[in-house]
This record gives sequence, C-alpha cells and structure tokens, in this order.
Amino acid sequence: MNAIANRQYETLIVSSTDNILTVTLNRPHKKNAMSFKVVEELIALAGRVKKDKTVRAVILNGAEETFCAGIDLGDLNHPKNQVFAAWELLKPWQSSFQRVCLVWRDVPVPVIAVLEGYCIGAGLQLALACDVRISHPDCKLSIMEAKWGLVPDMGLTQSALGVVREDVLKELAMTARIIDASEAKELGLVSHCSESPLEQAQTLAAEFSERSPDAVLASKRVINAMHHQSAITLYKEKMWQLKMMLGRNRKLALRKAKQTSIAFGKRQFR
Repeated sequence: MNAIANRQYETLIVSSTDNILTVTLNRPHKKNAMSFKVVEELIALAGRVKKDKTVRAVILNGAEETFCAGIDLGDLNHPKNQVFAAWELLKPWQSSFQRVCLVWRDVPVPVIAVLEGYCIGAGLQLALACDVRISHPDCKLSIMEAKWGLVPDMGLTQSALGVVREDVLKELAMTARIIDASEAKELGLVSHCSESPLEQAQTLAAEFSERSPDAVLASKRVINAMHHQSAITLYKEKMWQLKMMLGRNRKLALRKAKQTSIAFGKRQFR
C-alpha cells in the first residue's frame, strides 16, 4: 500500500489501488462539512502527493454519498478560531481556505472529484479546483456564500476561470441558487453525470495511468497556464470577505436565512 494511505487521518479515509489514491472526506455526521481539521489534513496530504512520484491520480469524494455541504460554520464561528480566521484573511499570501482548494491544481497528477448528495459552498470551490468533476444526477450544487452574507473566498477566482462562463458564475454567486447536476453540466460546473460516479472516476483514473506520467503532468500544467490570475485577485477575495464579515448586512443575512421577512439595509460598500 502507498505510504500516504498508511498514515492515520482524523477526518479523511485514504486508500490506494494501483497507485491511484482515493481520498474520502469522512465527517458524515456533518455531511462532510469542511472543518479546520479537514483543511489542515487536506493541505498536508496534497503536500505528500506532490512529493510521491508513484501516485498516478487522485480521486476525491465524500463519505456516505455526500461530497461536502460547505464550510463547518460551527467550527468557523467558534471563539477559539476567530483569531486564526481573521489572520487568514489579513495575511498577504494565500489563506488556508484558499490553499485547501487551489493546492489540488498544483499537485502533479490529475485529480477527479466525485460529487454526490451535496456539493455546496466550500465543497463546490474544492470541486472546481479539481481537474475533472463527475457527479451523480441527484447531486445538488450551489455557490452558497451569499445566503450567509458572505462572498466566495476559497480561490474561486482561479479555480472557476476557464471552467464556467463569467455571467453564469456571477448569477450563481449572487443568487446562491441550488441547482441539480444536469443543469450544472449544461453550465460547465460538472464534467460528467453518471449513476455510478465513483466507478466512472476509477475508470478514468486508470485511463490516465496508461499514459506517460510526465505527459499527463505537462498537459495539466500547460492547460492551467491558459487561465491564470495574479495573487492580487486572491487577496481581493479575502479583503471583500473581511468587509462582508464586518458589515451590517452580514448579520441581517444570518437572520434572513431563518426568517425571510427580514429586510436588508442599504448597500454599505462601493
């Protein structure tokens, strides 16, 4: 078994077959919502994948037929994590929340996301950073942040570039609308729909493994280079998120999610 799969993980299940890693988000009691520990373990695991030249592909999925229902708001809003979260937004380089997604664009092997159940908010931003997304037809997808008075700030400006049309991305981000997999495929969010998405991902990963690993890497690198944003764009994600968190309408958004009659105040920023 691969050395990466031999390690113990608190929030992940990692297995290896024929040098193909399957990484499973394993917090089914939270619909695999992304906690700070998930962020930490995914980043560390991606670092190991970068160094291991035997790995040929990665399949990323979620336990009990749900990919990821977004960021774990309970974890994010816990007082002990507030200072850490503020620092992640203020520091001039990538935040951990951006890195946990964008690091999969950097690993030197193809990464396939298997989407089932819910793929929402942080989950969708993670999926978009993967090279291929294979979804079950019943999966529900959303850029959900606007519902909570926030903005997508986990590398969406890089991961969605060249994948989804700008007008489509704006509409989904501004409305926080939940869509099904068939519509997501039409819009470009999903690469394939399948009743057996994990099996299709395994077949595709095996197909990748039949090619020169250097040619596969080169293909990933040159195609990613077609669409590249500067670090300033990622910094803008963080600065706008900080404004949202400190703004008046953020608190109203949280109340409106429970009571639709709540009205927002006037736009605060320009």
